Amino acid sequence: MAQAAMKIEESTPTITVPTSRFGEISIDPEKIITMTSAFPGFPESRRFVLRQHSSKSPFMWLQSLDNPDLAFVVIQASRLVPQYQPELPAAAMRELGESNDGSLEMLLILAIPKGQPEQMTANLLGPVVLNPVSLLAKQVLLDPNKFDAAWPVFEPEEN
Repeated sequence: MAQAAMKIEESTPTITVPTSRFGEISIDPEKIITMTSAFPGFPESRRFVLRQHSSKSPFMWLQSLDNPDLAFVVIQASRLVPQYQPELPAAAMRELGESNDGSLEMLLILAIPKGQPEQMTANLLGPVVLNPVSLLAKQVLLDPNKFDAAWPVFEPEEN
């Protein structure tokens, strides 16, 4: 897929990027997140920005700046599963520039079946790990024997 066209606004230090969900969005270049390796299936998308879904929602959009059609719904792992603190591979920690001070953030990608938001699941197997200082991020694949790729976000209703 062709790289999305970007234009730099001359009056303000923002970049305008076209997206399929949000139309043209203006972004502070200092908030661009760079993936150290691409998401599987999306090799052209290395630059992203986090956008809040709404002021009252815990959900965010991880919007690609390289592919206007690509955006993942994410949530901070600590908001959804406070006890989720997987050990990350040392290579991933080095790649993200982690200094062992606990500053890395984990984002969980959500899968929301069309028309069935109550069936939403979170990917605990492949969190997106973000260094909020360097703005480097990486999707890390964890042990499938310990973590679920489709962890239910909502408790099933009892009949």
